[in-house]
Amino acid sequence: MLIYAIVFITLALVFYTIGVWSEKLQGTLKPWHLGLFLLGLVCDTTGTLLMESIASSSYAVVSGFNLHGITGVIAIALMLIHAIWAAVVLIRKDENMILKFHKFSIIVWIIWLLPFISGAMSHMN
Repeated sequence: MLIYAIVFITLALVFYTIGVWSEKLQGTLKPWHLGLFLLGLVCDTTGTLLMESIASSSYAVVSGFNLHGITGVIAIALMLIHAIWAAVVLIRKDENMILKFHKFSIIVWIIWLLPFISGAMSHMN
């Protein structure tokens, strides 16, 4: 199950990074960016749930109340808010919002990287 969790978390990194940075480089939000945000969210949530399942089935005492756990929950919540806000912006077709959306995307992506990096570093031996 660990390999599946790693694959999903890595796919989240790929989809979310491509979505955020392609939107930034293109200077405008497009529907396919929203698709990548959603794929990243689904993959991250799936990978996180698999990791939580592994941790809860082990004999080790693992608490979600540490830096990694707290930032992970915040990151998934922000990814969800990010995707919902992207959908709202696209539905409203407000050109000003569409052009400025990438500023929010970069902030969410940076915050998302914190639990990704802390999780990877804490499991390196």
